Amino acid sequence: MWQFCNVDLAKMANTIRHRGKIEEIAGERVRVRIVQQSACAACSIKGHCHASESKEKWIDVRCNDAADYQVGEEVILIGATSMGMQAVFLAFGVPFLIMIAALFASMRLTAGNEALSAIAALLVLVPYYLVIYVCRNRLGRRFTFSIEPIKSII
Repeated sequence: MWQFCNVDLAKMANTIRHRGKIEEIAGERVRVRIVQQSACAACSIKGHCHASESKEKWIDVRCNDAADYQVGEEVILIGATSMGMQAVFLAFGVPFLIMIAALFASMRLTAGNEALSAIAALLVLVPYYLVIYVCRNRLGRRFTFSIEPIKSII
């Protein structure tokens, strides 16, 4: 998924910031690796309860000044908070509403057969996520990130 680094989101009041490391630069594309941690990962007793987790994610950022960056350089990945809210709504809110509507409709159509209604409610999500997958490039243009070198922030 392409993201654009020339979008000046750093000046926006509500931003999401992740520290990342540049893994690859190819033309105008900069691939940044971030480590996404659960809230438990920052806990002081995380070593004792084993509930903490972290995941590595790679974000491709389209960047006009990609030549100014180097592989291995640490950067700040910046995005608008509203993008996060939209992404959560598309990934969880809309499917939940679709599933509930399908559940009620199938309960009515199957004369209360709960098992069949539950299966129908789950299956109705397959086309939704296929549409999301097909529209991934379009959504990628909507959800954009910028990058900044760490030294410019310090």
